[in-house]
Amino acid sequence: MRVALLSGPDMEAALDDIAALRITVFRDWPYLYDGDMAYERSYLAAYAQEGAVCVGVYDGDTLVGASTGAPMVQHADDFAAALPPEMTPETVFYCAESVLLAPYRGRGLGHRFFDAREDHARGLGFAWSVFASVMRPKDHPARPEDYRGLDPFWRGRGYAPVPDAVAQFGWKDVGDTQETAKPLQLWARAL
Repeated sequence: MRVALLSGPDMEAALDDIAALRITVFRDWPYLYDGDMAYERSYLAAYAQEGAVCVGVYDGDTLVGASTGAPMVQHADDFAAALPPEMTPETVFYCAESVLLAPYRGRGLGHRFFDAREDHARGLGFAWSVFASVMRPKDHPARPEDYRGLDPFWRGRGYAPVPDAVAQFGWKDVGDTQETAKPLQLWARAL
């Protein structure tokens, strides 16, 4: 397996593969995202901009995982609006998402995703690294009985939920006919 930073032409060439990974991985709990390629292409175009980063994981020539990040000022305003006053958007690097096909999980790639994005953010002079996790009710009917959240992993990396920092972001859940807003808890650590 190979881990690579994607930017410029390499990022553009990988956009459809990253979009397909997002649609596949986020279809599962807890996101339940019913995505489409047109939206994904548009959304991912932001990660080809200066300051953004994409970390790709390849098994041979096949992209099996990807992790993105960008300055908060380049991301959705809903996330920046949820930040506390001491975290101005100009000081925050947003670790957007990490998607990895199930057979490749548990091999330390989550750490490599965070390491690469945090190193990139430090190199650009950001003070904070922030990401968001979807908040679903514990009694949600789609929640798998054996689900283990990632909170221990995130805490082990030095992240903590930011008190009262909840963003709203909309998408269509699998099985629904329209998009609904979802609460997302912001997590942060100082860089």
